[in-house]
Amino acid sequence: MRKVNILLTGTLPGADSQGGEDRLFDYQRIGPGGPDELVDGPTWIFVDWITPEMSGLAMVRRLRADERLSDAHVTMVLERDDDEDRRRAIQAGADDYVLGPIDRNGVLDRILALQSQRGIRRSPPRERHGLLEVIPAAQQARWDGEPVALSPNEFRLLRYLLTRHGEIVSRQRMIAGMGKLEPPIDERTVDVWIGRLRRALRAAGAPDPIRTVRKAGYVLDLGD
Repeated sequence: MRKVNILLTGTLPGADSQGGEDRLFDYQRIGPGGPDELVDGPTWIFVDWITPEMSGLAMVRRLRADERLSDAHVTMVLERDDDEDRRRAIQAGADDYVLGPIDRNGVLDRILALQSQRGIRRSPPRERHGLLEVIPAAQQARWDGEPVALSPNEFRLLRYLLTRHGEIVSRQRMIAGMGKLEPPIDERTVDVWIGRLRRALRAAGAPDPIRTVRKAGYVLDLGD
């Protein structure tokens, strides 16, 4: 079964357990910039009415504008049971709301109940970035219709770089973003990953879209 991503604007009591059902869920705290790690698969976001960086309403609006989270289910965690607050949460873009505070069990119960009613949401079937087409469910990519031969790791790296398109991404951020912090990986391993991804893209007819920034990392620039 694919892991379910649970994104939170605050801490979640009881979310440190590593046994049983929690192996199916990946908890991640998010700020205004959205998730740092690659989000792949069903995603549920719980936004506190007041977050450390901004109001929960503003956070919901920002998350709704993030293309990476277009299929996520967003729940606003209210501080009080108030009709006006509920109305404003939905108007901001939340799918639903719950009365806080919530703990791990409350989050899981909410997710499992909604999944049983609606089914698990999936990633969009295709993503287009200029001449590059990415099909997450099939772990395939095409450049101008030509298949790009990628290993699962290279495909994941490409998808992560697409979430940071146009940004300088350090080697350490790539390792963390791809969920490969444990066991520790030498940062130079990232250079090997990048080399393989470049060769695969060139073999499919793409110009090299990955630029090396000395002592800083890499930038993916597709020019779109």
